Amino acid sequence: MPATGTTRRVTIAVAAAGISSFALLYAPQPVLPQLAEQYHLDPGGASLAVSVATGALAIAVLPIAALSEVVGRRPVIITSVVASVVFGFLLPLAPSYPALLVLRALQGVAIAGFPGVAAAYLAERLGKAGLAAAVGAMIAGNTVGGMVGRLAAGFTAGPFGYHGALIVVAVIGLVCTVVTVLALPRGEQGTFALTFADRRRSAVLREQGRAVLAGLGAAVRKPVLLVQYAVALLAMGSFVALYNAAGFRMTGEPLDLSPAIASLVFLAYAMGSVSSATAGKLVGRFGRRGSLAGALLLTIAGAALTLPDSLPLVIAGFVVLTGAFFAAHAVANGWAAAEAPENARGQVGGLYTLSYYLGSSVGGAAGASVYGHAGWTWLIALTACWLALAVAAVVVMVPRSVKVSFPTLKVGKEAFTERA
Repeated sequence: MPATGTTRRVTIAVAAAGISSFALLYAPQPVLPQLAEQYHLDPGGASLAVSVATGALAIAVLPIAALSEVVGRRPVIITSVVASVVFGFLLPLAPSYPALLVLRALQGVAIAGFPGVAAAYLAERLGKAGLAAAVGAMIAGNTVGGMVGRLAAGFTAGPFGYHGALIVVAVIGLVCTVVTVLALPRGEQGTFALTFADRRRSAVLREQGRAVLAGLGAAVRKPVLLVQYAVALLAMGSFVALYNAAGFRMTGEPLDLSPAIASLVFLAYAMGSVSSATAGKLVGRFGRRGSLAGALLLTIAGAALTLPDSLPLVIAGFVVLTGAFFAAHAVANGWAAAEAPENARGQVGGLYTLSYYLGSSVGGAAGASVYGHAGWTWLIALTACWLALAVAAVVVMVPRSVKVSFPTLKVGKEAFTERA
């Protein structure tokens, strides 16, 4: 197959996997008010439907990334998308809220196989020239998936209840999973993949273990990588905290919107595709350091716009903060991939993803609790502090002398390029 054909198939497969994974991961977010009403929960308790999945994803991502070094990236990605869809169809059958949370945790573990492995798969399969399309397609697919899943759940929750809404999202995930399974090329192996007979040998397993640990050590040795992990943790925590509380804010007083209309706020996710695809141009002009710090500051400004009880300003604020967040995420994710040592690509991707979804889990739950007890203003103050810490990490820890070339996202827009 020509290289361009391989690139096209890989891009389509990864984009479809991203749509499926993130539609399923965040499907409960627009129906959190309905879950709260059904099970007599406060916003913090209802937000666990999102946080347990992202928390489980964060915990599972490193072990799964290490496993992919042995069994190969493709089997992990395929298993991830198939298992996550299966759990998506089981969720509406949960007999109680604790049972739903258990299924969501298992689904989070299943989903971890895609974001924790995809960047390394693409880097190995396509090389540096194709890495731009890899990261771009991954981020765009995640953005579209996050938006489509939330919109589908929000619009169908009214007529079908949250049970029907979750089924609709599972069907979307199933279609995308079929595309991924059919399009993702065969033939790659993990960095340390061997024959089954070799894997049974304890000496070989020990050698593989040492190689994986060495890669993990390399992934935490460079300060510039530690900064990207911190940005992922703090920025994603802020972003999910705001979106977890958005449904409660918009369906409550004084805005008092219906669930379907309130879910339109997730159209702001469309800005994620635009901003992530153009992040490379920003980096080419302002450098990684300036672009990342600027995008984080713009995220704070967008959050501040949502403070007045004015629907146009709230919508505008979400558009700005969403676009800015995904620009920051694209820069940080691409920066981490570009700086990853050759023997630690999977580990760097795993640590970035761990930080990203640990932020989603802890920050999302903490933010919803703050909103439930203190209101929207205090939530904005909290997330602004988190984002300011991320800015400080970039400005203080990364010297100006760091090279600003950004091949990872330079051509991202050409690939229809969320991670997320």
